[in-house]
Amino acid sequence: MIGISVPIETAATPPGRLADRAKILLVDDTPGNLVSLEAALEGLGEDLVMAQSGMEALRYLLEDDFAAVLLDVKMPEMDGFQTAELIRARKRSRHVPILFLTGYKGDEQLFRGYDLGAVDFLFKPIVPEILRSKVKVFVELSRNTALLQRQAEVLGKAEQKFRSLLEAAPDAMAVVNGEGEIVLVNAQVEKVFGYRRQALLGKAIDILVPDRFQWGHQAGFLHKDQTSDKGVEICGVRKDGSEFPVEISLSPLDTQEGALVIATIRDVTERKKADQEIRDLNASLERRVSERTAELQESNQALRRSNDDLNQFAYAASHDLQEPLRMVALYSQLLQRRYGERLDTQADQYISYVMNGAHRMESLLQDLLAYSQVGSLGEGPVGPVDFSDALAKTLLNLKATIDENQAVVTWSELPTLHGHEIRIVQLLQNLVSNAIKYRGAERPKVHLDATFQDGEWLFSIRDNGIGIKPEYAEQIFGIFKRLHGKRYPGTGIGLAICERIVKSYGGRIWVESTPDMGSTFYFTLQNRLQG
Repeated sequence: MIGISVPIETAATPPGRLADRAKILLVDDTPGNLVSLEAALEGLGEDLVMAQSGMEALRYLLEDDFAAVLLDVKMPEMDGFQTAELIRARKRSRHVPILFLTGYKGDEQLFRGYDLGAVDFLFKPIVPEILRSKVKVFVELSRNTALLQRQAEVLGKAEQKFRSLLEAAPDAMAVVNGEGEIVLVNAQVEKVFGYRRQALLGKAIDILVPDRFQWGHQAGFLHKDQTSDKGVEICGVRKDGSEFPVEISLSPLDTQEGALVIATIRDVTERKKADQEIRDLNASLERRVSERTAELQESNQALRRSNDDLNQFAYAASHDLQEPLRMVALYSQLLQRRYGERLDTQADQYISYVMNGAHRMESLLQDLLAYSQVGSLGEGPVGPVDFSDALAKTLLNLKATIDENQAVVTWSELPTLHGHEIRIVQLLQNLVSNAIKYRGAERPKVHLDATFQDGEWLFSIRDNGIGIKPEYAEQIFGIFKRLHGKRYPGTGIGLAICERIVKSYGGRIWVESTPDMGSTFYFTLQNRLQG
């Protein structure tokens, strides 16, 4: 039996059954004798219960436990010896101390009394001091007996709880004494190691590990350096000699029988297998990422080369196409000036169509060139851009348009972010010029604002123009997308350029508008732009 250390309740402990007053049963058929016994024992401070016959005493013994019974030998109907015999015959009162009270000192009575389980004889006339002294001894003995019984019950419950917890543990657990011998194991030990538990009791714990992992001399098993809640990974060995990875944790346990160690043994075969699979998977993923990275780098290089070629082509195409367009426009003007009076009205109108088409094609080519060059390497690295300065340059570029429309442009405090100034000016210029171009009947009013929220800057450009129907809110950012035909000049590339600029910095752009009530264009930019 393993003794588990628990707090010991002493006789001086106030709460609980052990601290209650002890009951002492006084049995005598003479009332005067009972009064004398009561007076002699009153100073002990215990509960005195008095009975005038053997039958009455037996009834009390059926209901309560007594620390001692003072029993008169000579009583009518049932004398003290007969009463004592019945007391001893009952399980509950079998060990109650019985002190016989008698006026006879014959050996026959003494032998019979002791034979019936008497612990002592008190001869009449009884000396009060001797009576109190002897009864006090048996009261203390009763208390100590009850205390020991209580401790045994507590220890039994604690041990039972410990065994239940040990048995319910999901890991194999073995309790080892100071000599390194196994004194207790749970069912998991049998399952993991293949031994019957009886075969392990008394064996050294080393039987469960290979020779190369054994702790050496058993006395070292309980050394403080070797007892830790932190698991140590070693190998275990089954009854059939097969080895497998385990994690062992050693925890000290103080008991009445000395220091013990609880060895918690966990089979980590599946965990080792999973760890290896994860390592293999990580290695495979690293290899695939490396290969994919190399492929992406090659793709990026090819894409950069393609973009460079496309930009060069777009620049060359737009430059080369603009020259013949200029010639068409120039010679159309010369033709109109020199021969205008000789041509009829219809011919003069045809020449106007040719000139307008040439000028429009030239504007388209210029805007297309601007769209293709957004994000090109020619813009150089990013740098700090003061949006207030960029707006000032924008308003200077649009001065004629602003004056012509008597537009009012206002703005709140604007931040400084990293980017390309030429891009930012182009972005603001396209949005402000659109706000003025698509004016309503009132004087154009445009307001720029910027607020920092959720880790990014939110810009807004609000106007009081003609507005946009909700179904066209996304369509207007497409290249060559125009909603108003020839009523308003333009190529339909301006907002597409704005979207491309904003997206090149990792932002987004959208519009919220109500027809005839104006529009608000929003775009976001990171706190520190990436070019």
